[in-house]
Amino acid sequence: MSDDSHEYLFAAKWADVKEQELVEISLRDRSIVLAACGDDVFALEGICTHAHAHLVDGYLTGTTVECPMHGGCFDVKTGEPTAPPCVEPLRTYPVRIQGEDVLVGVPLQG
Repeated sequence: MSDDSHEYLFAAKWADVKEQELVEISLRDRSIVLAACGDDVFALEGICTHAHAHLVDGYLTGTTVECPMHGGCFDVKTGEPTAPPCVEPLRTYPVRIQGEDVLVGVPLQG
């Protein structure tokens, strides 16, 4: 499945993405974290932009993920930093639910 700028790839089964937990996946050599918040799943860059820490080892509270290294936070919906020392946003990826599958849109270029 694709659109003009993304190809949607299988990322996980819906049942494997638990509420308020982070799941790390790899798509086309990209570390991506899935975050389940209510009925929504968000996908964002899996490595903190402040320090090379895997966000899957951090904490998800509501729609905020906290980096395990220095405590900086990001909004999982937008990737925007919400607490220092993080200042550079995380890349986010579009998500589609197809039946029981979670699909993540990976850019066709870039």
